[in-house]
Amino acid sequence: MNLFSFTANFGSEESCRLHFKEERDKIGVQCKCGSKEHFWIKSRWSYECKKCRSRISLRSGTIMQSSNLSFLVWYKTMFLLTATKKGFSSKEIQKQFGLKRYEPVWSMVHKLRKAMGNRDARYTLEGMIEFDEGYFTIESTEIEQEKGIRGRGAVGKSNVAIMTESTVLEDIETGEKSNQCRYFKAKVLTDHTSEQINQTIKESISEKSILFTDKSTSYIDIADYVEIHITEKSNKETTTETLRWVHIAISNAKRNFLGNFHKIKGKYLQLYLNEFVYKLNRRYFEEKLFDRLVIASITGLG
Repeated sequence: MNLFSFTANFGSEESCRLHFKEERDKIGVQCKCGSKEHFWIKSRWSYECKKCRSRISLRSGTIMQSSNLSFLVWYKTMFLLTATKKGFSSKEIQKQFGLKRYEPVWSMVHKLRKAMGNRDARYTLEGMIEFDEGYFTIESTEIEQEKGIRGRGAVGKSNVAIMTESTVLEDIETGEKSNQCRYFKAKVLTDHTSEQINQTIKESISEKSILFTDKSTSYIDIADYVEIHITEKSNKETTTETLRWVHIAISNAKRNFLGNFHKIKGKYLQLYLNEFVYKLNRRYFEEKLFDRLVIASITGLG
């Protein structure tokens, strides 16, 4: 969807509300009493339960609940977040929309990023998987900078586990091989222990997978959680061939963050990764990506 088609379809508050209602009706509305049958009260833009007569606003139960920003602002934001691979900062969105307060915009954007992460968390990777870690730059305090820790746990760096499905394809007639990369996952690690690596593997990767990693000491127990664990000594060849897609993802994510965001705080890094991975996994959706994000705003999933 380009800017002209977006404006044609969602140029007013009412058009955004009507579209949001249409999408919510497809999913279904459930009352706190458990009933899924409702009347629609147009004058109040709310549902009324046929069973207990309780009223549910159009925003209630969605990530827009408690937000004072208009549907039009939410829709414009979802358009901006899905219209480009690079994305937009909350500050830039505030500026472009001419909004006075930054905090509601920041909250809206992070809620959307959280919904993106919730969607991808539903699935585990399977098949042939590449796994490695990357260190991302985050904001550090003056006290942390004075300590000057280096290496693992370095000041201003956060460790992130990156995983991707990388299936090797071979032409039966010619024998020519090509790599096809499918889905990605990214998880911020709070420490460098094998226990956290193991937990990340269990949550993110199918037990029947073949996992490729380097020979890090944190990976000694991975074989207990996958079908086959293949390790290679960390070198240039491993980076460019065996773990190729993982390192492409790490490089692209770092470049994306550096060009669009200023001093990401460590506690919010996962949310920025959610957005990057969500769009990367749906890189062929084109205009449907906006539709999926609208659904995410209703259900928390997309």
